[in-house]
Parts: sequence; structure tokens; C-alpha cells
Amino acid sequence: MPRMLITESVVQDAIAKGKKTLDVPRNAIITPLANELAVSKGIRFVQTESQVISSSAPVKTAENISAKGKTVAFGSDHGGFQLKEQLKKLAESLGYTVIDLGTKDENPCDYPDFAYAVARAVASGEAWRGVMIDGAGIGSCVVANKVPGVKAACCHNEFVARNAREHNDTNLLTLGSRVTGSEVCKEILRVWLETPFAGGRHKQRVDKIDEVEKRFLK
Repeated sequence: MPRMLITESVVQDAIAKGKKTLDVPRNAIITPLANELAVSKGIRFVQTESQVISSSAPVKTAENISAKGKTVAFGSDHGGFQLKEQLKKLAESLGYTVIDLGTKDENPCDYPDFAYAVARAVASGEAWRGVMIDGAGIGSCVVANKVPGVKAACCHNEFVARNAREHNDTNLLTLGSRVTGSEVCKEILRVWLETPFAGGRHKQRVDKIDEVEKRFLK
């Protein structure tokens, strides 16, 4: 049986209805941000044996948010090559289809070329998500965010990765191989790939980001 995922949007729905308790299955996954919101608003989670959540908000499960088989585009410069190879294997082990847009070795190269290739794959729909690795992750993030339709985030821990998905609906992840350890990067990738966008109040903010982009495309 798939495990229910309780996100901020579920808690927000309970708040809107004036509830003080929220029924959740015993095996449910409650995201840290959902738990934080519930605590701040005085809402108590009540564990039940039922698999039905007492909320009209759409129910997401660990099965239907992990996007098994969807394509993730990977890229790196020479400094991120080794980490890219490790993260590709992790993504494949999670069930994703991987496309590698370079670089193919550790010979010196320019990160903008590969960041653009990954961003273009995401913007065109060739890839569902994109991952780009350079030394610090910042330069590639700047490049990717120049491509219309791309929302890139440079993440250095799991909290930021979760926030980047749950709040900002990002579709491209950048990492710095020289500032974040490989094991931490693996957890960042896992969280970023499998965290859904929470919607709710965050949607209107993301819509405003999209509106800013449209102003410069006219």
C-alpha cells in the first residue's frame, strides 16, 4: 500500500476549515514544512488506521510523486564530472531515465555550455527535470535561469532542496562539487526529485515569478 504524503497544502486546507486536528494514516509521511506549519497553527495530527485523509486537498503518495521512469538530464563541467557520474547512478537506481549532456571527462571546459544544454532540455520538455554540477553550483544556476521556462535552484543541504521544490516548484537543480560532499549531494538529489510542489499560497508566488519572466519575453 502506497504511503500517504502530508504536505503543507493538506495542513493549509485544514486551517482554512478551522480544524484543530488532522487525521492521518499511521504510516503517512509528514514533510518537515507541513509539521512546522501544523505546530505553529496549533493543529494536532491524529493517527488513524484508515488510508483516507480527512481533507479535500489532493492526496499525494510516495508512489505517485517519485515519477518513476521520467527523464532527468544531467550535465557538469570538469570539476563536477565525478559527482555527476555518481548522481546519475543514484537517479537510475530510483527508477528515473537519465540522459547525459556532458561533459564526458575531466578535461577543462566551460560550465555555461553544459548548464545551457541541461536547461534547454528541461525547457523544451525533452527532460522532466535537470541536474547540473560545477565547482560551486552558482554559475550554472545563473546560466540556467536565463533560459525561459527554467526555475533553477543551487542547493547545499536537504532543507534547501525540499524548500526549492515544495515552495518554488524548481525544475533544475545545481550543485557545487567543491563545497558539498558527495553523500550530502546524494540526499539533496533524492529529496529534490521526490518532493512535490505544495501549491496553495506558494502557487501565487510562483505565478508572479513566471509573470516577471513574461515581461521580458514580450
